[in-house]
Amino acid sequence: MTTVNRKLSAVSGLYVFHARHGVDLGDLVTELQPIRARRTGWKPFLYHLVGGQPERRRTIKLKTSRTHPALLSATKVQMILDACTRLRDRFLFALLWETGIRIGEALGLRHEDLAVAEGELIVTPRVNDNRARAKSVSPRTVPVGPEIVRLYADYLHGEYGDLDSDYLFVNLWGGSYGRPLTYASVYDLVLRLRRETGFGFDPHWFRHTRATLLLRQGMPIEVVSTLLGHSSIATTHDIYGHLSVEDARRALEAAGFLTGREVRW
Repeated sequence: MTTVNRKLSAVSGLYVFHARHGVDLGDLVTELQPIRARRTGWKPFLYHLVGGQPERRRTIKLKTSRTHPALLSATKVQMILDACTRLRDRFLFALLWETGIRIGEALGLRHEDLAVAEGELIVTPRVNDNRARAKSVSPRTVPVGPEIVRLYADYLHGEYGDLDSDYLFVNLWGGSYGRPLTYASVYDLVLRLRRETGFGFDPHWFRHTRATLLLRQGMPIEVVSTLLGHSSIATTHDIYGHLSVEDARRALEAAGFLTGREVRW
């Protein structure tokens, strides 16, 4: 449905373009509807100047069902890690799994961002040579465990060596030796790992999985929101606050319901 709606939007845009250039299309793909404020009281910018006048909206649009984020099982995560033939790659995916940071945030990390003694990773928005982006507007600190620190040490000793670079993840093989790792390089790696493991995934699935697991294990949503670097708890809830039937059943059974003990029938 999402793909169909994208195509309908493109067709609608074509008609709007011609309408703006004098072609009389009537209400073929659009109709006038009154501008209404949301139930929360929020109103669009300059709503007071519009005065409730009707606006033109698309009428052809299919209703789409809400999709849940794709998740990885612990078995699949282990398969991905085991398929990594290089310490750098294993460290990268282990870090994504442990912290739930975005791939752009990982590619922009510097050595100074990993506080080994404290077991902390500092995600800092900055301009990066590889165009990696941290969507969060302010720095945040994410705890990491001793296994991540050990992998980092192995990576430095076994592959990074004496390379003089501030970046944590760099190209250690090929013509651009020493340059920070790019999105393209990571997705080439993902394609290879897909072939090796026999299933599809992308780096963002690690983030989805970590957030969902934290919520299912009872982590307060405000803590998860802070760890993920979301601008508000509402964003975390909209994306990750879903419950499957199995989740609901487990929660009810843990609370003593669905056991036949609440009331004698």
